[in-house]
Amino acid sequence: MHDSAYSKWLQAAIEQAEKSWAEGGIPIGSVLVDPSATPGSEPGSAGSDRIISRGHNMRVQSGDPTAHAEVVCIRNAGRRRDWNRLTLVSTLSPCPMCSGTAILFKIPRVIVGENRTFVGAENWMRGHGIEMIVLDDERCIALMERLKREKPDLWAEDIGE
Repeated sequence: MHDSAYSKWLQAAIEQAEKSWAEGGIPIGSVLVDPSATPGSEPGSAGSDRIISRGHNMRVQSGDPTAHAEVVCIRNAGRRRDWNRLTLVSTLSPCPMCSGTAILFKIPRVIVGENRTFVGAENWMRGHGIEMIVLDDERCIALMERLKREKPDLWAEDIGE
């Protein structure tokens, strides 16, 4: 894996974040990736683009307080036995609930778009052996700064304040 793969995966997560924002929700997106997938697979399959599932924050849209982007993404992946070789990519540092989900399923790597506007349970994940990669992406920072500026009450609700 290298930076171009990270960039592609983060772009897919950003697209999910933008989708949530366009729906009136919180602009956080996530994708679940199989970095060991075989290139050249059938188009649209997990092997062709390596993205297993996508998700975006659906708290506002669904009224479900647990519908964070990472949880929605993992739900969308369905039942699996290969969690231990997958990578979770999120536009924002995962909160304790989302981090706990990654820990529960033994996802070995989490790529974070940014953690300037919010630092989740990164140390907890590291303590469980999860490799944390923070990209400090300006696009992700801009998404969260816009939410905090334009909808501060929604942001406070999302982080439990």
